Amino acid sequence: MQALDEQYYDRLNEIAAAIQESENLKLYQEEEEDEHYNALRIEFEPLLSGLHHQVAAEAPLQLVTFERLLLEEPFEGLYLPRILGFSVLRGEINDQYRYVRPNDHFKDILIAICKSVHFDQIKKRIGQTITVGFAMSSDIWITNLMTLVENKRIRYFLQQQKNDRFRDLKDRKDIYTRYANQFRNEQYHSADFPASLGEMKPNFSALRQFLLKRFEVGSNNESLKDKIGGFLANKEFQGTEEYVEMLAMYGNFIDLDPADRLAYATHFERERRSFPEFDLRYLRFLVSLYKSPGISSIHDERLIATLDLAWNDKISDYYNIAKKIHALGYVHADSIEAVQDFYNGHKGLSAESECLRQLILTYFTRLMGGFTVKEYTDFFEITKIFGVYMKIFGNQQFNQDVEKLSMSYVDKLLHLFTDKRAKDYQDVKKFVSTQFVDFGFLQDKEVVEMFKTRRKRSKSDDEQ
Repeated sequence: MQALDEQYYDRLNEIAAAIQESENLKLYQEEEEDEHYNALRIEFEPLLSGLHHQVAAEAPLQLVTFERLLLEEPFEGLYLPRILGFSVLRGEINDQYRYVRPNDHFKDILIAICKSVHFDQIKKRIGQTITVGFAMSSDIWITNLMTLVENKRIRYFLQQQKNDRFRDLKDRKDIYTRYANQFRNEQYHSADFPASLGEMKPNFSALRQFLLKRFEVGSNNESLKDKIGGFLANKEFQGTEEYVEMLAMYGNFIDLDPADRLAYATHFERERRSFPEFDLRYLRFLVSLYKSPGISSIHDERLIATLDLAWNDKISDYYNIAKKIHALGYVHADSIEAVQDFYNGHKGLSAESECLRQLILTYFTRLMGGFTVKEYTDFFEITKIFGVYMKIFGNQQFNQDVEKLSMSYVDKLLHLFTDKRAKDYQDVKKFVSTQFVDFGFLQDKEVVEMFKTRRKRSKSDDEQ
């Protein structure tokens, strides 16, 4: 947890002073009416939100420090419901949708709210947040938290937010996904960079999550360069799986100046030549990066321009074919031939083959994301290329991913083209009836069901 920069600290103090001088606060203290506290919120929460967003963008490693300062009395409980939500989502979860480690920041904010003189005002806005946080926490953790709450009425409120329904994984996943979707446009992730191997091993997954979220939304990551550079320079971390992943993230997602890129290349080539199966480890992680939103040819080109592609390993093998695809385009006949030759010379389940499939899929995804419904004839044409690559790869997962992209677009077309006698509707029906069946996306009976005319229920039907 980093200390807060002076500029942010001073601005927070200015807001705290303004809150204490506010007429809305004086009215609330005198009359204790909801409308006056709501007026205080309207007056100051946008200022706190704006400053929180600024810190998240410019100095994300300071976010937890910033949020802890908001727990102090001069801020009168303002913005606490929002940062409580951030703390719930910031905690690292496993595949069971449980916290990997106790979420102490969530606990600290919640306890501060429970002790606040404004609890009755704040509790109206935190019920769902507490339910989600409790769903992902252990019973022991929740029990220990309850012991810290002396007020029986408040403790009862907390107990009411614990729902046994969320013992079920599916329900727990559903509520987490729905809740997280409310924050999809927010930047709230933070992390600590480790100083030793003992710190790094148990905490790297949280650091990875933080970095990938930053890269996913295209954040400005200048403030992180020195920290990542320090990580890569730490000899304790070298020769580990985590070090490989940091190399992959740093090299792909951060635009480096010549000096930083030279230092990066030195680290990469050293590990490449000394760490057993470095190329395999790197490419396996690269597959997961390709599945992240926002990745493009720019990221490959950064590595291609930096690495020694004359070195004989799987990394050079892969990036040389990627270089050709980026230069010519995946539709070019020479690219298709090169992909065919590459695939014939490599096992279909190899890391480099999977990277190649994911690369082509990122091109398909970006293309489909740009199609409007009026361009459906272009979609019909490009599916010929889809078919070519599906035949080359012969991979079920790749086919399913292409099917998902295609079906999503067709659903949009059918949502717009509702006149079954119109040319556009008939064009789509004819295309799907032939091409999607040929690709194995649909069976004939599924096509019939998709385009079946639904008979409206009549009054006589209801009376029978």
